[in-house]
Amino acid sequence: MSAPFPSLPRIAFAASDRPEARAARGRLAERYGSVDRETADVIVALGGDGFMLETLHTVMDRGTPVFGMNRGSVGFLMNDYSEDDLPERIARAGRTVIHPLQMDAWTESGQVQSGLAINEVSLLRQTRQSAKLRISVDDRVRLEELSCDGCLVATAAGSTAYNLSAHGPIIPLDSQVLALTPISAFRPRRWRGALLSHRARVRFEVLEPDKRPVSATADSFEVRRVARVDVHERRDIALTMLFDADRSFEERVLAEQFAA
Repeated sequence: MSAPFPSLPRIAFAASDRPEARAARGRLAERYGSVDRETADVIVALGGDGFMLETLHTVMDRGTPVFGMNRGSVGFLMNDYSEDDLPERIARAGRTVIHPLQMDAWTESGQVQSGLAINEVSLLRQTRQSAKLRISVDDRVRLEELSCDGCLVATAAGSTAYNLSAHGPIIPLDSQVLALTPISAFRPRRWRGALLSHRARVRFEVLEPDKRPVSATADSFEVRRVARVDVHERRDIALTMLFDADRSFEERVLAEQFAA
């Protein structure tokens, strides 16, 4: 489906700290004009995948569509960079709508901190000691004790990121599932994770937190020394990424499954 933009959409340009991204923002703003994010029809993000995530986090409350162009090192979430025909590319772009995960993390002192994750919520050991986690899904304990470096819950959009590096599955965007993936599982050694309904509510309880401290991260928001972490999808928040019509995000995910 094409995004319903006017023929000349109001564009706000955003750039990462990389010199090539900042230089590109200057040239594009001069050529096409630039408005504030609050009044923009679309935000053009110039950088890598990390900057795309940062930009999406800034529009959580407004849902302004984001069209990324690669001026960084990794560009899986970005379109190819070109300064020509930008309004036309945006008008023809297909849209991918994603819903973030909410992380509610209780620390050992009893404080709760919350964050939103577009890619994944991950738990990681903080010391040389392996983490020990109890995992529940929809209030039912599914794994009494997982000894590991960590564990994560990934969205379909994030399944090709850290989740894939941890040998988790690549998930099609329309599958409505989440990936629950261990990171270097030691016991049970053969457990490779699970696919869950996008409606599932996952709880991690940290066992022996004094001896085996664990941190929790929602994308780049980190909470140290957690005792419990709850994760669920926020269907009430919709974020829109725009991709060139000939290189949809769905096609990229499919191609990644056949990559050598």
